Amino acid sequence: MVKSFSRIAVASAALAATLGGVTTPAFAAESQILTTDITVNIPNRGKMVFHDDGDMFEVCDTNADGHGMTGYLKNSDTGRILLLLTDGGDAGCDKDGWNVDNWPSSYQMQLQWDGGGPAAYSALFNE
Repeated sequence: MVKSFSRIAVASAALAATLGGVTTPAFAAESQILTTDITVNIPNRGKMVFHDDGDMFEVCDTNADGHGMTGYLKNSDTGRILLLLTDGGDAGCDKDGWNVDNWPSSYQMQLQWDGGGPAAYSALFNE
């Protein structure tokens, strides 16, 4: 009878370890999603900023070179563009709000200089 309880305890411990291994990667992936203010830059061109307090996005053209900046907010799960902001040809930055949801949705900002070249991407984030 004692041996049966020992086998049950060992089997239970093995099951708990297996289940723990299954849930740990999902938790690790979730913990890599940022939940604070985020900035993505193209040096000497411009930036895109997410202000977590109020879910406000802003795109700034920081170089008067005749080309503006375009910022996109994408749902990284679906690839859908949720917000499009442009700035250029005027002083200051252009802003717009978008309600960023909580997990499991995640988002990514993409910033493009309208004169060409590679885009800059933020880390994944949500609220």
